[in-house]
Amino acid sequence: MNIQCVVFDMAGTTVNEDNIVYKTLQKSLNLHGVAVDLNHVLLQGAGKEKFQAIKDIISNSSFQLDELAQLEIFNHFLVELDQAYANFKVLPMKGAELVFAALKALGIKVVLNTGYNRATAEGLLKQLEWVVGDQIDLLVTASDVLHNRPMPDMILYAKEQLQIADTKHMIKIGDSCIDIEEGKNAACLYSIGITTGAQTETQLLLAKPDFILHELEALLPLVTK
Repeated sequence: MNIQCVVFDMAGTTVNEDNIVYKTLQKSLNLHGVAVDLNHVLLQGAGKEKFQAIKDIISNSSFQLDELAQLEIFNHFLVELDQAYANFKVLPMKGAELVFAALKALGIKVVLNTGYNRATAEGLLKQLEWVVGDQIDLLVTASDVLHNRPMPDMILYAKEQLQIADTKHMIKIGDSCIDIEEGKNAACLYSIGITTGAQTETQLLLAKPDFILHELEALLPLVTK
């Protein structure tokens, strides 16, 4: 099958931000009386739109908060995350820019998708000096679609924007189970997990990925074989 597009997750897959988003999410939860550890935040929240992540983290804990309290945590988190990123040097994940360039040389479109809202995602692109139309072909965020991961809306949106005939010409890669589920729900050719971010190989295997990679450059043999 001719591969025309690879859809990459951002944080933990192509963007090295030392889990700052989930550490900040844990901090906001803890400050509002939800005493969960980072492992629980990663297990229940990785890859999700962040308000949904908060709801799922709480519902899978011994704590109970109404939606208004959850929204207060979310708004606090957004403020804290802006501050955290302002004081943190975000870097490309090892091999990301090389892989982007190699794919584009093969005529394969490069898409970033993320559970971040558009403002946060565009802020990361600015820090990284990645430009739509240069290093990447499209950015799709949680703000752009009605349903977020694990629903396939972001991948289907990319398919339409790039005029790709069938998702069987697309690959999804990400560092969480919900990334893998998203790719499967979109019927991508491959739905791939990578161990560079939020979840371990053991955790990623629960989502039954087509492949698990340990570095981004290992993707290239899969698209060229």
